[in-house]
Amino acid sequence: MSQWKQVQQLDIKFLEQVDYFYDDNFPMEIRQVLAGWIESQDWDMASNHESMASVLFSNLLTQLERQCTQESNFLQRHNLKRIHQQLQGKYKGNPLHMAAVISNCLREERRILSTASMQEQGPLEKSMQNSVAFERQKNLDSRVAIIRSSVQMMDQAVKYLEDMQDDFDFRFKTLQSRDPAERNTLYMKQEVTTLQDMLNGLDFKRKEILTKMTDVIKEIDALMSSQLTPELMDWKRRQQIACIGGPLLTGLDQLQYWFTLTAQSLFQMKRQLDKLGELILKVTYDSDPIPLQKPQMEEQVKRLIYHLIKSSFVVEKQPCMPTHPQKPLIIKTQVQFTTKVRLLVKLPEVDYQLKVKTTFDKDLPPGRVNRQFFILTNNTKVMDVEESSNGCLSVEFRHLQLKERKYINGPKGNEGPLTVTEELHSLSFEAQLSIQGLNIDLETCSLPLVVISNVSQLPGGWASVMWYNLLTDEPKNLSFFSNPPRAGWSQLSEVLSWQFSTFAGRGLTREQLSMLGDKLLGQQSSHGDCQVSWSKFCKENIPGKPFSFWMWLDSILELIKKHLLPVWIDGYIMGFVSKETERALLKEKEPGTFLLRFSESHLGGITFTWVEQAENGEAKFNSVEPYTKSRLSALPFADIIRDYKVISDGNVPENPLKFLYPDIPKDEAFGKHYNSQQSKGNQTGGGPLKITFLLPSAATPPPSSSPEPPMSPGMFDMLNQHLDPFEIETAVSFSVLREAASSPSVESAHKTWPI
Repeated sequence: MSQWKQVQQLDIKFLEQVDYFYDDNFPMEIRQVLAGWIESQDWDMASNHESMASVLFSNLLTQLERQCTQESNFLQRHNLKRIHQQLQGKYKGNPLHMAAVISNCLREERRILSTASMQEQGPLEKSMQNSVAFERQKNLDSRVAIIRSSVQMMDQAVKYLEDMQDDFDFRFKTLQSRDPAERNTLYMKQEVTTLQDMLNGLDFKRKEILTKMTDVIKEIDALMSSQLTPELMDWKRRQQIACIGGPLLTGLDQLQYWFTLTAQSLFQMKRQLDKLGELILKVTYDSDPIPLQKPQMEEQVKRLIYHLIKSSFVVEKQPCMPTHPQKPLIIKTQVQFTTKVRLLVKLPEVDYQLKVKTTFDKDLPPGRVNRQFFILTNNTKVMDVEESSNGCLSVEFRHLQLKERKYINGPKGNEGPLTVTEELHSLSFEAQLSIQGLNIDLETCSLPLVVISNVSQLPGGWASVMWYNLLTDEPKNLSFFSNPPRAGWSQLSEVLSWQFSTFAGRGLTREQLSMLGDKLLGQQSSHGDCQVSWSKFCKENIPGKPFSFWMWLDSILELIKKHLLPVWIDGYIMGFVSKETERALLKEKEPGTFLLRFSESHLGGITFTWVEQAENGEAKFNSVEPYTKSRLSALPFADIIRDYKVISDGNVPENPLKFLYPDIPKDEAFGKHYNSQQSKGNQTGGGPLKITFLLPSAATPPPSSSPEPPMSPGMFDMLNQHLDPFEIETAVSFSVLREAASSPSVESAHKTWPI
């Protein structure tokens, strides 16, 4: 079933979430009419390669044009043409943005499907979708609009004050120009009285304006401290969660709207105060409130502008290698990575002025890390206006590279208590802004980075990125892994499910997460309140195994992504189940019932077990040696299920796999994933058995004085090239029979090999 069809079958509460992010990002009509084509493209890769994004953008428009010509409904055809024009206008100049938008939408669909399969939202999901947030944002919209309106009304008040002062100034100068002999006349006395009344009115109006301005300044100050700053912090926290597979990150455009309107209000008030300063140069008097209050108010406005603009300098896109778009914050030395910063205050006089400089590990204390790096490529760029989006001011560094600093007689790397993937680094961004007489030093930094020198360190690095961003919202806590906190299983399990929905297209069910909890924490009725240490998750080996829990799980993710994706997405892999549970599930089932589970003894292996009925009527269980990525690279897993054979006592090859647990006919489950060409061993005419698994009877083994090990897959490949089919089958049969002869029991003889 396609991903879009799965989405359409969701409950209404999940469909509302889908509607929300499509409304702001991409036309849902296009998602509907081009569902299959969209899901077949690699949008993750395209979002980091401009040439690929351009090709996909062109193909998208072509697909849409074809759909328009085939559409018989007039209204629908009209809407598709309109959307075609809108897409051209919005993304023609920036196809990378379109690819990123579609990639994010598909990922968000997978995450929502994962959440739905868990039957209830996890704690992180709930915190990211707090129902109070919408009301909070509506309130912020209202407050910003009221402040903006108040400031604009003060413009009118200042203009009215200026007119009043001009009238007073004119009449006062006219009076001064009169003949001194007329000063004691009744007319002159009346004129002086009028001027005094006008001055009183002028003084009242000045005090009124200053009082209103003081109130608005206090309101802006309160708005920034109680709402704007918390909203920005909330966005940054949601960015952390989105980096590790959580809900799609939205809201930056909304933040820019609030920041920009607030900044416009503050700059307008600064101009109003400047205007008041000009007015007192013409008319002032004893107890004039403007020279008494204006300096303090100016300092307050400047302080608010300074803090607002400094906080509006943010990392919109965390550092990420284009080769691993879904694993940000991991940088490999001498491999290109990208990052993007943005100014949330949109003012025309700021455009094309900001030069941003990047620095790696700026002001890092000596000895804090064992390895030191420097940016190999150009680290300075000028911010530009994004015409294709909302006109924001931003700069994207697309070609940054790191190189390790080598010291001839200096400290050697990797000698401290932390491993390479626990060592955290930071990328800083700096710029200097001069605007309306204010000089503002801008600085922000990325979330902590993990720097690796070999791709084999990627799993460990990703574990560190997940752990950090799950458990802290401190952006500069680079010593985090000196004493890493524990993670609650309820939070950690949610993040693990996100990994499967992000990388494998289907998240984990509550039952699968419970099985993982048993694996990591031991069997318990509930793991919800359990705490997991960093060491237990990633550093300590699983008891009796040469690898950690995370290495085991990450290898399964890789196996699914490269070799099992269609079967996994269909939900046919039970996956995380122990041998004991497996037998309990199969015990009462029909002979030939089998289930698929991931190997507990191999890294990145999948096996299947089927049940048979022994001669004494008891259930007998047969398992195959786990299939790893090296063995699955030659043949699709569904074809292995279809063509699997054992040779019975009568030397007749047969497929023992009948029903996928609990009772789904094998062909019904896997049929759509079969290759059209079956293996020759499954055809008539006596062709070679390309995939033959042999299970001899242990009851009457042939005599053998020197048992030999069973034939390996490599040996079979060699025989396959040089012997005819009959010779191959005979060689394999004798090889496995020799294993049976050396086996102490039937159970031990059930180990089989794919050939």
